[in-house]
Amino acid sequence: MKGTLVMKNRFSRSVLCLITALLICSGLTEAREKKSSMQGCPVAMEKSGLASQLCFLRDFKSKRSSSWDQSGKNKDWIEIAPGQKYTLLAEMNPGCIKHFYWAYVERNDDIRLNMFRGVVLRAFWDNSGKPSIEVPLGDFFGVSNGMIRSIKSLAFTTNSGLYDEAQFSWGFNCYLAMPFASGAIIELENQGEHEAKIWFHIDYELYDLPSAIPPAAGRLHAVWNREDPTQKITHDVNDWKDAVNASGKHNYTIADIEGDGQFVGYFFTIVNRERQWWGEGDDMVFIDGEKYPPSIHGTGTEEIFGGGACPVNEYTGPYTGFHCIENRSDYRWYGTTGAYRFYLADPLRFRKSIRVTLEHGHANDKANDYSTVAFWYQKGVNKSLPPLAPLSKRQINFK
Repeated sequence: MKGTLVMKNRFSRSVLCLITALLICSGLTEAREKKSSMQGCPVAMEKSGLASQLCFLRDFKSKRSSSWDQSGKNKDWIEIAPGQKYTLLAEMNPGCIKHFYWAYVERNDDIRLNMFRGVVLRAFWDNSGKPSIEVPLGDFFGVSNGMIRSIKSLAFTTNSGLYDEAQFSWGFNCYLAMPFASGAIIELENQGEHEAKIWFHIDYELYDLPSAIPPAAGRLHAVWNREDPTQKITHDVNDWKDAVNASGKHNYTIADIEGDGQFVGYFFTIVNRERQWWGEGDDMVFIDGEKYPPSIHGTGTEEIFGGGACPVNEYTGPYTGFHCIENRSDYRWYGTTGAYRFYLADPLRFRKSIRVTLEHGHANDKANDYSTVAFWYQKGVNKSLPPLAPLSKRQINFK
């Protein structure tokens, strides 16, 4: 009997300790969740998962800036004349953009191409006079040399409209988070010769205090680059596979950034002038000033974008895709190819600098038209980004 009472007492104490521990943990969890609920946009950055974030009731206001007809009629678009600017968003409070959408309805080729390369998208964060994003509107959303294809990635989607004509109407969506602590301005400038008519939504969260954005939250940046043609390097070898590139010096530059941040991906476009495979070039990523060989060295361009050898069919996935493969005049790989790689699950961390490069052909033995849009987050605003090339250097390549 005495042994039984001792066992009961020990059991009761164990249960009491367990209940006490659970209450303490519950209190700590509640306190952490209450603290997190005040953090706004960066909660998604601090916790793992995507859809799982929907269950956390955070403290923010839901907002949208759009082209809706405020007269109550159905003229729900904006018109930007040549040489004019239009402000899509002017928000002076802390917040985070979660979705950026735009669309067009246009039959005329020249007007459409002007929207893609002639209209410039700019984003300014935290009262900076220097844009963190300055990219042709179409290229920012993955339009490859003026050619539109469906994209089904987690970062961007492109969806066709109801019409039979392939380029008549498409909708473009960006889901990359864009936090700001003291304001955001997003504008379009029409540098071309044709009026641009555009529908748009910018969906964002608004917070009461700038402290809702933690110091570690980077600002989204994007730059457009082009080299046409790439510098062809001639090698004195009997077999092209024996050519050597042991420096990366003549590689095409996707991004060359100074700062503390994370590289999250890019759109890539090539206009191939040869009727043969162009993509034996390796990607080489040099982090924090390192010398050759870099921390990240690839095995061929198709591998960057998740393809098997020499893709000839278009595909699109959550992180990688060859979404545009023209195969011009029924020649494989001839003409325009568009691809993307988003490092959403495996961002490239840099603390001082990052130089993202790509060979154009094996050991840079090809001369083609390369263009890219690079995306990354970094602490603060990068004020040393080069200005966007003039429209004369951005023209669509039909050759």
